[in-house]
Amino acid sequence: MAQVNYEELTGAQKAAILIIGLGTDVASKILKELNEIEIEKITVELANLKDVAPSTEDNVVKEFSEIITAQQYINQGGVEYAKNLLESAVGHSKAVEILKRLEGSLKTTGFARIKNIDPKQLINFIQHEHPQTIALILTQLSHNQSATLLGDLEPEIQSEVALRMATMEKISPEIISELEGVLEGQFEEVGTRDLSISGGTKTVAEVLNLMESSTEKAILETIEGENPELAAEIKNLMFVFEDLILLDDRSVQRVLKDVETKDLAISLKAASDDVKEKIYKNVSERVASMIKEEIEFMGPMRLTDVESAQQKIVETIRRLQDEGQIIVAGRGGKEELVV
Repeated sequence: MAQVNYEELTGAQKAAILIIGLGTDVASKILKELNEIEIEKITVELANLKDVAPSTEDNVVKEFSEIITAQQYINQGGVEYAKNLLESAVGHSKAVEILKRLEGSLKTTGFARIKNIDPKQLINFIQHEHPQTIALILTQLSHNQSATLLGDLEPEIQSEVALRMATMEKISPEIISELEGVLEGQFEEVGTRDLSISGGTKTVAEVLNLMESSTEKAILETIEGENPELAAEIKNLMFVFEDLILLDDRSVQRVLKDVETKDLAISLKAASDDVKEKIYKNVSERVASMIKEEIEFMGPMRLTDVESAQQKIVETIRRLQDEGQIIVAGRGGKEELVV
């Protein structure tokens, strides 16, 4: 980011400057409270930051301080109370300016309100909506909420909603605004503002991961019938290589029977210590030593080759799971009954 005037800074640029000014410890705590989209925007600006004039940094920190103070006043006695206190401190014009900056966050959106509603109550509101509307709403919620709601929908529309979530990318602001208006008219609860207007296969995979196996299987079979490529992409995202630690020891041993030693060694090149430990404890000491020696003699490898080997193992796991030969533990929904 080339040097710009303070007045020309965007919100994300101001946030990036503030993050740097606050120092690493404080900045890390702040970033933990943000969602992925907000973190991504700020990270991009952090990467582009060049020379920031001290006066610009001072103005950003001052603005932040003013907004925090105004928000505290609002929490204590409302907007009018905050306005009176700010006018006494900084004058009418400055008070109006500060409150205007807060205007966006003072308005609680429909999607924000919906996040504080019990899914069991929310199902009564959304179950009669169009599948596209339901899909859009589910992409705005936490994965746990979405999984609960998707599981409570009528079976005949579950797959259609999941399919629409998977193929959803960006929604026009007009549609978002219209749906927000409907939601705001339905609910009174106040929540925090957090809009994320995208769905996609990753969202569906994460939601299905939290559902009961029977429901997950039925939804995937329906999607597969309409769009095999999309179903395959969702399946691949539902179980990643690092999830291997979710398998019980007997399942790990069964998987390793169908895996080439060379592929296993390559896949462990970029694996976490937990995954390596899981593998080594389920093979003999001799085999573990062979794998470790092969990894050592391989030398540096391209990450794409390692990921390719890992994907082969993931596909083996998915196949064995579909065949009922292994069980993936740690999933959402009811516990699997093992007999």
